Amino acid sequence: MVEKKITVLNPTGLAVRPAGVLTREAMNFKSSVTFKKGTLSGNAKSVLSVLGAQIRYGDEITLVCDGPDEEEALAAVSAAIEAGLGEK
Repeated sequence: MVEKKITVLNPTGLAVRPAGVLTREAMNFKSSVTFKKGTLSGNAKSVLSVLGAQIRYGDEITLVCDGPDEEEALAAVSAAIEAGLGEK
């Protein structure tokens, strides 16, 4: 299991379009990809889970990947978030 803290910097946070981009990226991997925001955690492969977390601009989340390709999943998903999920 690997994890990384990331600050969400795209202007709309993880609204519908960026949540979809995040979910599609996470689904490319066999490993589980989850996020934590405070005491809340959710499945990054579920758009409803991502939207339900109401992650806004400036929020810090922790990505957690666990499985056979966890390192690659963490690198790709965190890079997508840091790149703004198509909104920067």
